[in-house]
This record gives sequence, structure tokens and C-alpha cells, in this order.
Amino acid sequence: MKRSAQLLLLGTALASSMAGLGCEHHYYRAYDPYYTDYHDWNRNEIAYYHRWADETHRDRGRDFRSLRPEEQKEYWTWRHNHGDRDHDGDRDHDRDHH
Repeated sequence: MKRSAQLLLLGTALASSMAGLGCEHHYYRAYDPYYTDYHDWNRNEIAYYHRWADETHRDRGRDFRSLRPEEQKEYWTWRHNHGDRDHDGDRDHDRDHH
């Protein structure tokens, strides 16, 4: 009986930890030092980043944080010239509700 309870507890713990993995998005806030503001790196910002990467013939799968500083500056300049309706402060809009 004790072994069955331990196995059940272990199985429940593993199942709940695996269920949480599918919901994680790894969003973060990115600071733009050129315009001295923050951007929530969420689905909306990723869409802008992919558009910029496509328009400038860059690898859209490359993590923004791994770009050279000159490329990041180029992105921020492009980004500020392409609207910011989802920029700085719309954190609640894209928050996960699991």
C-alpha cells in the first residue's frame, strides 16, 4: 500500500511538471538603449522582429539577444518607425492564463 501511494505521488508530480512545459513562452522585457524604453518581447514583438528580419534578409530564427549591437540598433530604429501600438505597457494583453 505504501509503495502504491509513493508511485501515485511520483506519477502525479511528473505529470504536473510535464503539463507546465507546454505552456511556457519565455517572454522577457527588452531594453532599447537608443530610445530609452522597454519592449515586452512577446508574440507581438516577435512578429515585428520576424518582419524586420525578412525585410532585411536576416535569419528570423536568430535570437535578438545574439545580434551584434549595430544590428540591435538597426532593429530598434526600424521598430520605432513601424508603429508601437503594442509597445511599452501592454503586458496584461499577452499574459498567459493557464
